[in-house]
Amino acid sequence: MDATSLATLWATVALIIFLGVAIYIKVPGLIAKALDARAAKISDELAEARRLREEAQQLLGQYQKKRKEAEQEAAAIVAAAKREADMLAAEAHKKTEDYVTRRTALAEQKIGQAEREAVAEVRASAVDIAVEAARTLLAAKVDAKAGADLFKSALQDVKAKLN
Repeated sequence: MDATSLATLWATVALIIFLGVAIYIKVPGLIAKALDARAAKISDELAEARRLREEAQQLLGQYQKKRKEAEQEAAAIVAAAKREADMLAAEAHKKTEDYVTRRTALAEQKIGQAEREAVAEVRASAVDIAVEAARTLLAAKVDAKAGADLFKSALQDVKAKLN
């Protein structure tokens, strides 16, 4: 045997002894156990990551739902405020129209009253002037007794016609 084959033989024997000792002290079991523990840890971490992801998705869904509800509530508040503003504007417009109508009617009443008073004053002045003119004319043409009788009858005629 030459040196290389002797070295190969010893290397093979050493390898077989090493593998026998490794198997005897259960190294493959320890390695498998360590690998199983590592796989279990990774599996647990993956399960935890999935659980956290599901929780995050649930939270995201809740927040999106709350955001939508808040947007709807804000839209409802804006719509209610708009309706209230429209009602207030319509009420103010109606009150203004009522005020203008009342003021116009009051002004028309005052104008009508002033017209009636002016007509009454003109009539009274016309009666006074007519009576005075008739008295003056009759006094000049008729004697006192006949003048008084004519004056009274003319005065009654004028009063009857004016009323």
